[in-house]
Amino acid sequence: MQLKHFLQFKDLSREEFEYIFERAHWIKREFKQYRRYWPLADRSLAMIFDKNSTRTRLSFEAGMQQLGGSAIYLSTNDTQLGRGEPVEDAARVISRMVDIIMIRTHGHDIIQRFAENSRVPVINGLTDEFHPCQIMSDIFTYIEQRGSIAGKKVAWIGDSNNMCSTWLQAAELFDFTVHVSTPPGYEVRPELAGIANEKCYKEFADPLKAVKGVDLVTTDVWTSMGFEAETEKRKKDFADFCVDEEMMACAKDDVLFMHCLPAHRGEEVSADVIDGPQSIVWEEAENRMHTQKALIEYLLLGKVKIDA
Repeated sequence: MQLKHFLQFKDLSREEFEYIFERAHWIKREFKQYRRYWPLADRSLAMIFDKNSTRTRLSFEAGMQQLGGSAIYLSTNDTQLGRGEPVEDAARVISRMVDIIMIRTHGHDIIQRFAENSRVPVINGLTDEFHPCQIMSDIFTYIEQRGSIAGKKVAWIGDSNNMCSTWLQAAELFDFTVHVSTPPGYEVRPELAGIANEKCYKEFADPLKAVKGVDLVTTDVWTSMGFEAETEKRKKDFADFCVDEEMMACAKDDVLFMHCLPAHRGEEVSADVIDGPQSIVWEEAENRMHTQKALIEYLLLGKVKIDA
């Protein structure tokens, strides 16, 4: 099988995602019924963390074990990467010892350099620019709840961060529209988002107008990792961008709410929304594990029989 990496959402085609979603549905069903499925026995995953994580580490580590393989945790704080070893050298060594690698780091250039020197598939667990595994899970979760996302409207409220950029790539691929509402100075930069079709999103200064008639509302913390020095300024700038009941009431009656977590209740989302009946954040979080299992299987084994 030809070596394939997953560094941005657009690295895979719509047809590949549809296959992965079919596999994720089957793999999740087997997991729920306590049926063992070990296609990756004796395979190993290296997880390299330059940023702290709860969901990313747990979903990859547990998921790899559930597929019969093993997961190895590596932090830059306790490896030679933290002491200045070139990314290229680390990639050449690590990729000779494991079968697949996940990296959660800062600049996207780091993971690109790593992948260019790796002999095995590399997965982006998060960079400052993109978070493809999360949006893969989000779209799978929406499909579980409502069916096809094609032609739907998604409201992104808050910062045009790595999550927002990845939502735009997904919209371009799956033919839906993202309504983006950010404070002044935090607008979308399509060249950084990596999209060619600007028709896949619309910008709104007023978040209440952005959510009007949408099928899904989603947001993220106002201060992403690496921007902590801006926390107080961002709290002031984003004060009118909290997703609350008033905002959700402007959307469709059957609107869903998502958040990649961790959440700050009372800041980017109110407690009555994230803990309310429209919220599917817990299903969304669990599905990180199932979609990533399907992704790992695909990157290592290619397409397998759907009802294997």
